[in-house]
Amino acid sequence: MNDMNNYGEKSCEMRKYMYVSEKEEQYRCCGRQQHREDIIVKTGSVKTGGGNFTMIAGPCSVESEEQIISIAKAVKAAGANLLRGGAFKPRTSPYDFQGLKAEGLRLLKLAKQETGLPIVSEIMGVNDLELFEDVDLLQVGARNMQNFDLLSELGKTGKPVLLKRGLGNTLNELLMSAEYIMSKGDTQVILCERGIRTFCEHTRNTLDLSAVPVLKELSCLPVIVDPSHATGYARLVPPMAMAAAACGADGLMIEVHNDPENALCDGPQALKPDEYLKLSDKISRIRKAIED
Repeated sequence: MNDMNNYGEKSCEMRKYMYVSEKEEQYRCCGRQQHREDIIVKTGSVKTGGGNFTMIAGPCSVESEEQIISIAKAVKAAGANLLRGGAFKPRTSPYDFQGLKAEGLRLLKLAKQETGLPIVSEIMGVNDLELFEDVDLLQVGARNMQNFDLLSELGKTGKPVLLKRGLGNTLNELLMSAEYIMSKGDTQVILCERGIRTFCEHTRNTLDLSAVPVLKELSCLPVIVDPSHATGYARLVPPMAMAAAACGADGLMIEVHNDPENALCDGPQALKPDEYLKLSDKISRIRKAIED
């Protein structure tokens, strides 16, 4: 009986080893076999990964100068390291607000000048690269995770890239998308788990927190979590953000709006500045508990 148990344990270990090895062989740039140490991504003076935790916060969409500067100041006071804001908005309906585009990027830069926070914004196409010259962290949204032409061009820029997991994509597909960027020479890639589409009807998506330790096992890249897009409801963001911090994520991306009820995009999932402040304090305590 003991021999059978030992055989079973060895068989399980062998299958686990084969799974990890086979996957890692595909990841020539981001795999753990190639890079045992964590890659630290630098966005301006902000570091993500390798023990550095990053708080990214801001509205889903830039709406006005007053709005983005007000939110930028509030999230910075609450401990955010990077300011997020959508200028180009990929929307399911062509009749929904599509963002202020170039004007939105200009307003983001004003907010950066006011607060010193590096800015994060989503790029949707290769043709827009020139407009994003002053954006510090280029975000690839879920819908563009497998836009390979865009990924390859971003890899040539050498700029930090935030790569979100697609709505129905596997972790292998996410890492292969990262390979498209890194194979062109850019090692500054952050992975983002933002929820996947399942049969659940009570949340916008299903937040796959198991992705965090798996990605960190397979890859040397930092992994952050976006609980806002994952849950779709502001009341669910704090518990999932705390769970993400507890399971080893390298950062959080959270939507914050000063007037969610009248937001032009995704208001129901945005925290108010005072709610973000309370959450930020809890995240700090969770991280301290983990380190201890």
